[in-house]
Amino acid sequence: MAAPEAHGNGDDGVLLRLPPVRGIGQGRVVTGLVLALLLPPAVELLVTVLDFRNFAITMLLQLAVAVAVAAIGGLWPAVVAAVLGSFLLNYFSADPVGSLSIADPTTLFTLVVFLAVACGVALAVGLASRRAQEAARSGAEATALSELALRILSSDGSLETFLEKVRSNLGMEAVTLLGSAGPGGPAMPGAAPSWQVLASAGHNPPVTHAAADHAAVVDPHYTLLLRGGPLSPQRQRLLAAFGAFVVAVRERQQLVKSRRDNLRLSEGNKMRTSILRAVSHDLRTPLAGIKLAVSSLRQEDVSFPPEVERELLETIEEYADRLDHLVDNLLDMSRITADAVNPLLTGIVWAEVLPQALRGVPPEHLRNELPANLPPVQADAGMLERVVANIVENAVKYAPDSDVVLTARAGAGITLGDRPASELRIVDHGRGMGHDEVLTMFQPFQRFGDSPSQTAAGGIGSGGGIGLGLAVAKGFSEAMGGRLAAEPTPGGGLTMVVTLPLWTGDAQ
Repeated sequence: MAAPEAHGNGDDGVLLRLPPVRGIGQGRVVTGLVLALLLPPAVELLVTVLDFRNFAITMLLQLAVAVAVAAIGGLWPAVVAAVLGSFLLNYFSADPVGSLSIADPTTLFTLVVFLAVACGVALAVGLASRRAQEAARSGAEATALSELALRILSSDGSLETFLEKVRSNLGMEAVTLLGSAGPGGPAMPGAAPSWQVLASAGHNPPVTHAAADHAAVVDPHYTLLLRGGPLSPQRQRLLAAFGAFVVAVRERQQLVKSRRDNLRLSEGNKMRTSILRAVSHDLRTPLAGIKLAVSSLRQEDVSFPPEVERELLETIEEYADRLDHLVDNLLDMSRITADAVNPLLTGIVWAEVLPQALRGVPPEHLRNELPANLPPVQADAGMLERVVANIVENAVKYAPDSDVVLTARAGAGITLGDRPASELRIVDHGRGMGHDEVLTMFQPFQRFGDSPSQTAAGGIGSGGGIGLGLAVAKGFSEAMGGRLAAEPTPGGGLTMVVTLPLWTGDAQ
């Protein structure tokens, strides 16, 4: 009996390897036939030489020979040994000796029983050997399919890739996975199912049942179509198993898609909730201040001194600027989230954006230590201005008693991937941030002081704002092909590092 086919490994496109199963092969059958022809005469020769003419003992010896031949060569060699042994018993051991005729009916009955028992034992041994071989083959297939399932669950392969491996394993020309048009909906009674091609592999894959050589109905919603000739019974069993795994891969893809959709919805809900909170608190506060200042100035029965009027007008201007900044950050974050940021990249020197970026920042807190003659970086002027402005505003807000120092450098060791780059460092000497805060500081609507640990400590306030400044700065930096990172300042504080690739285009 032939051993099962051995398949290659997954590196050559073959997905399933079946371990070889040992059974009664052609060599054992030939050996059994040879023994069936040699052992019964040898038994008769032995009892003749020893002059031990006991019919019952000789019959048991021939039965033992038949069982041994059955164990080695299977059913048919054992049958040959039993028939040959019965003839030899009749000729050499039953009266009249030397003739095939039988004088005693009891002896005839004994020979018939011997032949029946010998053939029965041979049949039982042959069936047991076949069942053992089938069990071994089933066990090998189960082991291989279990390994296959683990590989599928631990991989992120596409459905097309898996179908290609199915096609390669089964030796088919093309494979197609059909899905019902409405996989989740109940089928209409009596209505013909509507199918659509979900994935395929191979050349000219079949798209209808008529064009396929085989159709494996996996479940009411999925069917595998194969083209490329007949399939052996073993490969048909593998096809059924592959069908179940194909559905598992398909459902896994749907689960991943559902998870992404749910995550996107969750993030959208979180952002909407945060915006509502921002509107409720941070946006309404400057509006209330503006409303109060304007109402005060419009009182006809009250005459304010010039310095009070100037202070009220400054309040209106300050709150209006604050509103404008908050709205800008909200709109910018919306663009970043929607991947709608399209920077206009040109060559810009760091110092060019500082006048606009630092507008409104108290100059007594700033120290510009940028060296001269730095090479231009690849940036969008408006975006880079927003990046610097947001970072400096953040530093001034959370390190009010510290100077904010701006430095920059370029040269050896400063790269983005394989491109030379330059970095702008915005340094403060405030109380700095812990490791956990650094990990979350670039998330939208995350303000310094929102951490539960810090709240419990009670020593750090939020400082106002809706927590979009650093998120917008990071999004714009990455949109320009750069990077924004935070690192501790030696001696205490926080250093924000904006890294952008050097401009390689024409001089501006």
